Amino acid sequence: MGVTGIGGLFFRSRDPAARAAWYKTHLGIDAGSESIWHQQAGMTVFAPFAADTDYFPRDQSWMLNLRVEGLKAFAHALETAGITVERRAEWDTPYGLFMRITDPDGLPIELWEPAK
Repeated sequence: MGVTGIGGLFFRSRDPAARAAWYKTHLGIDAGSESIWHQQAGMTVFAPFAADTDYFPRDQSWMLNLRVEGLKAFAHALETAGITVERRAEWDTPYGLFMRITDPDGLPIELWEPAK
């Protein structure tokens, strides 16, 4: 008996339909209250950060991290669609490669391709 995984992620939005469409169009996530996203099994990090962390913007109380395959090509496709992709040399780590984007409501989204 106990928790077996994350069952949902719920968040406020100024325009839920437009935000759900953005997630579907650019990230391939079928988002919305009537949608179920079947994802691949893999690691999930569930970690509180210190209140004064600078790892993500201070005006955000949380950040979404998504596992990605083929991150460099995916980032190029996002940029082609007009989405800014942030890269930093220190985000190429032994744990894998990280990049960041921001959703239409300003939520930071970390894209992570785990190391093989």
